[in-house]
Amino acid sequence: MERVVITGMGVISPLGNDVETFWSRLVRGESGITHIDAFDTSRQKVKIAGVVKEFDPNSMFGVKEARRMDRFCQFALAAADQALHNTGLDLDQINRERMGVYVGSGIGGIQTLMNQSETLASRGPERVSPTLVPMMIPNMAAALISIKYGALGSTLAPVTACSIGNTAIGEAFFNIQAGRSDVIIAGGSEAAVTDISLASFSNATALSTRNDDPGRASRPFDAARDGFVMAEGAGILVLESLSHALRRGAGILGEVIGYGAGSDAYHMVATPEDGNGAARAMKLALTEANLSPSDIDVISAHATSTVIGDRSETAAIKSVFGEAAYRIPVTANKSMTGHMLGASGGVEAIALVKSLQEDVIPPTINLDAADPGCDLDYVPNEARSAALRIGMSNSFGFGGHNSAIVIRKYEHE
Repeated sequence: MERVVITGMGVISPLGNDVETFWSRLVRGESGITHIDAFDTSRQKVKIAGVVKEFDPNSMFGVKEARRMDRFCQFALAAADQALHNTGLDLDQINRERMGVYVGSGIGGIQTLMNQSETLASRGPERVSPTLVPMMIPNMAAALISIKYGALGSTLAPVTACSIGNTAIGEAFFNIQAGRSDVIIAGGSEAAVTDISLASFSNATALSTRNDDPGRASRPFDAARDGFVMAEGAGILVLESLSHALRRGAGILGEVIGYGAGSDAYHMVATPEDGNGAARAMKLALTEANLSPSDIDVISAHATSTVIGDRSETAAIKSVFGEAAYRIPVTANKSMTGHMLGASGGVEAIALVKSLQEDVIPPTINLDAADPGCDLDYVPNEARSAALRIGMSNSFGFGGHNSAIVIRKYEHE
């Protein structure tokens, strides 16, 4: 079977719109959570989110083209462009029938749908845009990336809620490992910080209402946490077979060596207290990677900052890793980015690659006093230097979707 390596990465996030800016702010423990200024929140209970700043689609794509894309597609294309540029791939020199795109979105073009719903109500059906459906459907990010770069191979948009990034990376890993593709652009994108989605999550009492102190609102594992913080962005990686990457002399950033996925088969939005579904995904990823629990040096947790979610993931980690769970550092990127929903897995995989490259674990900020049910080493408040070789990244989603990927620092054989 083919080894699968990472040769490019691209990020659009509340912490910055390129990998190095995102990474440097993550390591410094900076929060990207701010007050929402894109729409009126005066009637909303929640007024904060992880919003992407300084993103100008008109200059990036041109006014006409930008107008025909929902924000989630704009994010995905911008991150994919970064990732491909970083690979040094000459698209004219590769077999594009063996180049695919696995990029998903949990919600798709919800802002476009809202805008056109208002048009329907105020101006009538004859004024609804004919581009509404292609702009809002969640597969369009993958489709537009495929169109732009001429990727003729397997192209799909996994929809596994907040597990999408890992699902995309993991399924791409399986495809390349089996020899079906040489290159796959993989990850997730989301732009759901909208009036209606904010109201829905808020009415479900899922969101933090710490409006007076946005930077301290997302606090995974902390006893004083009161919900997650919505966020937006995209995280895209380029995966290649090792043989293909070596033939063209590519710079290799890391290696995907394991993937596990499964379902809770339990509830629409809640996770089981013992985290059994998450534990199965982690165990499967370890088995696929041919590793024992003691081989993992760091865990990037899903860790959304909800009471049941953080406790459930902690229980799952203990179930899988046993006594080793207490010595493995666990970090929560969402303490700084907020919860980027379908974009989370891709962005957090990129952060894990950077950790392995630089032997640095980003902190879990706002962790002042841990929930008694969360008693692992969560790297509180300050980044930590450590010798790192192999890391695991967890992503879980509504409906009970669980996924885990294992990434290794690239090693020549």
